[in-house]
Amino acid sequence: MEAELGEELVALDPQAGNCFGFNEVAAWVWRRLAEPASLDQLRDELLKEYDVSEEQCSSELQALLDSLVAKRLVATASPSAEQHR
Repeated sequence: MEAELGEELVALDPQAGNCFGFNEVAAWVWRRLAEPASLDQLRDELLKEYDVSEEQCSSELQALLDSLVAKRLVATASPSAEQHR
């Protein structure tokens, strides 16, 4: 379950009883992940939208994705699975 609050997004995991808040950029990533995408694809799209260095974008995007995976909000695909799509 999720709700938009201005440019931010709040998501609720009712099974775990957790609530997650996403700022504008994290909300964009969350929505974008409705379709599978690589780190490089996400980074390149973000660089077109935001005035940030490639290094900072990569670092902060990786941290966000690691956090989402750790909280089991998203899953990563194995490289072999990506090749067989």
